[in-house]
Amino acid sequence: MWDPAQYLRFGDERSRPFFDLVARIGADRPGLVVDLGCGPGQLTAALAQRWPGARVHGIDSSAEMISAAEQVRRDAPAASPGGLTFDRGDIRDWRPDEPVDVIVSNAVLQWVPGHEKLLVPWVGALAPRGWLAFQVPGNLDQPIHAIARELAGSPRWRPQLAGVELNRQAADPAEYVHLLSRGGCRVDAWETTYLHVLAGEDPVLEWYKGTGLRPVLAALEPARASAFLAEYGAAVRAAYPPAPYGTILPFRRVFVVARRD
Repeated sequence: MWDPAQYLRFGDERSRPFFDLVARIGADRPGLVVDLGCGPGQLTAALAQRWPGARVHGIDSSAEMISAAEQVRRDAPAASPGGLTFDRGDIRDWRPDEPVDVIVSNAVLQWVPGHEKLLVPWVGALAPRGWLAFQVPGNLDQPIHAIARELAGSPRWRPQLAGVELNRQAADPAEYVHLLSRGGCRVDAWETTYLHVLAGEDPVLEWYKGTGLRPVLAALEPARASAFLAEYGAAVRAAYPPAPYGTILPFRRVFVVARRD
């Protein structure tokens, strides 16, 4: 379902929240770092660069993403004593064989129904004074998502898309603070709205083709997928009109960094 090349078309914009998140992790010399939902692996490699003595392991459910991540691993400098590894797997089933010093999950949990139920077990997988850091989109009310939901539920598309699950987004930051504080953590949570200025033709459509539209496109045969994209693209262009300097895409995200006591 996933297309790493499409996902990375806006790599700079997609990676900025990751670096804003990871900057708040205070781990000094972790032994084991796990990236849950690692995608194409380039940001997992950045974790290996930050903590060159650590074993850094990425997990993703997409075969296409893991294939791209393995290429990142092959291209990475061989100077890391800990090593950089990847495996295909479902983060809902992840159970580490040993305590983890840092768990990172970047823009993944919005795809998991009831993802809050994963967080306390993840804290339980941390070593004493270990770190859990994740960020999730919080812009479900914006046109980029609302238009897709409306089309998927319309008489034209409902018969083909009735069983397709679109992503669900974040809870309120305070809910994460409450949950993880009760789970024995010190929690830092915040939200930010980025104003991405995107270049190119139909950039908002191209952005969403790399993420939220993937389940829709996977469910439709090519001709119908093209028709859906044409209808969606027209509505999105009206909602996000281009300017001479580019197209503004507001994007709210929720960040949580928790340290186990």
